[in-house]
Amino acid sequence: MAAEIVNSDSELDDGAIDPAFALHRGGKMAVRATVPVRDADDLSLAYTPGVAKVCSAIAEQPELVHDYTWKPQVVAVVTDGTAVLGLGDIGPQASLPVMEGKAILFKQFGGVDAVPIALDCRDVDEIVETVVRMAPSFGGINLEDISAPRCFEIERRLQERLDIPVFHDDQHGTAVVTLAALRNAARLRGVALGELRAVISGAGAAGVAIARILVEAGIGDVAVCDRKGVVSPDRTDLTDVKRDLAGFTNRAGLTGSLESALAGADVFIGVSGGTVPEEAVARMARDAFVFAMANPDPEIHPDVAHKYASVVATGRSDYPNQINNVLAFPGIFAGALQVRASRITEGMKLAAAEALAAVVADELSAACVIPSPFDERVAPAVTAAVAAAARAEGVARR
Repeated sequence: MAAEIVNSDSELDDGAIDPAFALHRGGKMAVRATVPVRDADDLSLAYTPGVAKVCSAIAEQPELVHDYTWKPQVVAVVTDGTAVLGLGDIGPQASLPVMEGKAILFKQFGGVDAVPIALDCRDVDEIVETVVRMAPSFGGINLEDISAPRCFEIERRLQERLDIPVFHDDQHGTAVVTLAALRNAARLRGVALGELRAVISGAGAAGVAIARILVEAGIGDVAVCDRKGVVSPDRTDLTDVKRDLAGFTNRAGLTGSLESALAGADVFIGVSGGTVPEEAVARMARDAFVFAMANPDPEIHPDVAHKYASVVATGRSDYPNQINNVLAFPGIFAGALQVRASRITEGMKLAAAEALAAVVADELSAACVIPSPFDERVAPAVTAAVAAAARAEGVARR
């Protein structure tokens, strides 16, 4: 039965107000003017007639929009509410608290303004057309909590049609932070990425993106598993996305279950939920790495993982080594917007991961292979690395 919340905050058993409801009442963000409107002179400059001069100038020279509007410093956070956090398909209105939260994280951690936009449509064509039509108001598009496999096509088609960055954070943010943590875990153990074999549990948005960035970074091998086992070319039930995935992963030619794939593996990466049996973890390579990122219940509980792994990471804030997307997306967008990048490339993502890893390079331990989200060094480091990579790859326009 759904909880009843009618014109009041939810109460706890002891009668106290639930702090989550208290914090969210009225929403978590607002629009703030950056110029004063104190008198008639201010009004005539901020609005009519002064604004007409600026509009006319932009009409004659469209590039001036980047100098005289908020466009180059604001991101649209777009969802259809079909894959919200651990809640699943809850619809656009119920997704708004999450999108507001994402927007304030953009501002808090990257200095980037963001606007939450929840779309009441699910058709791929409709979503793409809607975002394309509203894109002139924004410097970038952050796709959020859109279910797979539609999210892949939506991102691809939007980037083909728009000349601003389009970034699906559930894919690429997770991938960047995972790679950064894995780089540092490998450094801590004294091995190269090319010496590691990884197994990913989950072939959705995050699993596909993690596999792709690990291959780009030079991982020794990576196999991806879905509910039916290892994604391999011999399977006849693969979607187009998984067929493509099978083409660039699993060089060892593994087949069968996740549990069998873990035998001798150096790395487990979980982005699927479910539970991995302890006996399968025990068969991993000595001093393995376990990144069990399902929330709130990791695929492998940290207490179990620590019996066998040298480095353990989760998606939770109450354990060390939290794989948290907020370490990536604010700085990635800040860097892209800083140089007016037309897109976010694989090279920019790799640069973000390397910069993020470098933040704690001199502080490495089993409990510190990734910075805290509140480490003030993170956003500037990622921003600078992404901006430099954009210039190097020829997608920067200033």
